Amino acid sequence: MNFTTRPELAGTFGMVSSTHWLPSQVAMGVLERGGNAFDAAVAAGFTLQVVEPHQNGPGGDMPLIFARADDKKPRVLCAQGPAPAAATPEAFAGLGLHMVPGTGPLAAAIPGSTLGWMTFLRDHGTISLSDALGMAASYAESGYPIPAKVVEYIRRMEPMFREHWRTSADIYLPRGKVPEPGQLMVNKALAGTYQRLMDAEAGALASGGTREEGIDAAIREWTEGFVADAVAEFVKTPWRDSSGQDHTGFLTREDMASWRPHYEEPQTLEFNGHTVCKPGFWSQGPVLLQQLAMLDGLEVDPGTADGIHRILEVTKLAFADRDAWYGDVDDVPAVTLLSASYAAERRQLVGERASLEIRPGSPDGRTPVLPDLVEKGDFDPAGLTGVGEPNAVAALLDTGPRPSGEARSDTVHVDVVDRWGNMVSAMPSGGWLHSSPVIPELGFPLGTRLQMAWLEDGLPNTLAPGKRPRTTLSPTLVLAGGEPVLAFGSPGGDQQDQWQLHFLLNHLAGQMNLQEAIDAPAFNSTHFPSSFYPHEHQLGVVVLERRVGNEVLDQLQARGHRVARAGDWDIGRLCAVSRDPATGIVRAGANPRGMQGYAVGR
Repeated sequence: MNFTTRPELAGTFGMVSSTHWLPSQVAMGVLERGGNAFDAAVAAGFTLQVVEPHQNGPGGDMPLIFARADDKKPRVLCAQGPAPAAATPEAFAGLGLHMVPGTGPLAAAIPGSTLGWMTFLRDHGTISLSDALGMAASYAESGYPIPAKVVEYIRRMEPMFREHWRTSADIYLPRGKVPEPGQLMVNKALAGTYQRLMDAEAGALASGGTREEGIDAAIREWTEGFVADAVAEFVKTPWRDSSGQDHTGFLTREDMASWRPHYEEPQTLEFNGHTVCKPGFWSQGPVLLQQLAMLDGLEVDPGTADGIHRILEVTKLAFADRDAWYGDVDDVPAVTLLSASYAAERRQLVGERASLEIRPGSPDGRTPVLPDLVEKGDFDPAGLTGVGEPNAVAALLDTGPRPSGEARSDTVHVDVVDRWGNMVSAMPSGGWLHSSPVIPELGFPLGTRLQMAWLEDGLPNTLAPGKRPRTTLSPTLVLAGGEPVLAFGSPGGDQQDQWQLHFLLNHLAGQMNLQEAIDAPAFNSTHFPSSFYPHEHQLGVVVLERRVGNEVLDQLQARGHRVARAGDWDIGRLCAVSRDPATGIVRAGANPRGMQGYAVGR
């Protein structure tokens, strides 16, 4: 076994991996008290809303993929809310906007993640909402030691908070100051919101209601009660956003009441004796499957210059298809995009030198249409030296939001497997502390997922009322012989299905254990347009951790890649759990980068 930053955990009882140590331990506590993997994931998810407010929040969104031990069937829970009824391209044009802003209430979809967690607990958990939500409420009320990364985000947002978002300053600038790392951070308004949801459940149970009816009572408070009322009233006030202007939002009480999370079949692909399962084409999830399909016909050694080159070229092709074909529409050529014949056709475009073109395919003979791509600024190869340089490549590392709140890699993740074989992978995101002003009665801001939709006509991802923006959120579940064996994911926006691809190749093709596959030197392409406002891109650019070695970096540059050298441990935030059905052994690994992710288990 290679040296790793921490051991791959192994046991038989249960495993949790998340992007923060407190939610991991909260989830493990649920397992220890007899809860299943789904109970544990929900408890972790609510705790993540409190302790990683720079990466997710109650007003955000979430896809979740899971398999029950009793039927093994993979399913997707879509908790990605759609656009409000009034959110149309014409409405934005009337405001003089040609892009959905990256911050502020204009960019808010119907909030989905908290509804998703409650729905999932009701349908597949065994414990009460109060049991699942209690630890999160306690941390919000009594405080948690604030990590340095959260402090960094607050410091970057301090001018916006003081000048324009005073409701956020009231929470995140306690006693009028940026908090110190390790200081106890409280959010009593959020604790009050959680308590009112738990009170709604308690009232239903006191009246003789079932566990499910108690959770339904809390759901109604969100969709039709005090949460919906506060959201609808708050967005009537104009707030500063990344356009540099003040705008009201589109969300109404009717929008909040009109939508519920729902279950879907996953998109799947057979690879290396495994079935890889992803959310549908309303997400970017299938781009992982397209990359695997193209790589299936190529010799790829993930750690070499040749292997990295081929992975990058396949990635560019798959993401070009994402931008031309993916969206919440009925006519996505899904079957063809994931077919072996289409993958073989696309694979022929992989040459010996780096492509500097964006080349979507023509599935079923259809003509691809891309958004109007404008490269922001001239390419400066001398500036691509990694963290700290004033260019967009450095910004795509997790260096925090711009002063206006725009950011590109803000997400959390949790994976859980229990002793019975239940398995879940969840990717909550949005509703960040830098996305929008805090709603004072609720203690959290709205999300900004609509920024991922386009205002141009005729695209699969053109904004429309009731339509989900094509999200970057993309958890993964893997089966072997029909049994769930692996759940994993990584925050990172457009990088999610790059870093997850590299992990899976390291694990399945490279025979690395979970922790080795996470720790391996990481890289990603910024060739295609960012899904986040203002949608910049850098043709041919690849960002790599320097420890991949100068020989590999030089060879990639010789092949025409525009190489940006990041630090040794800068790229990726992967989590993973696994289970061997033959032995019942469960395993877990977590990302050491950022000094925050942790796996626990026994």
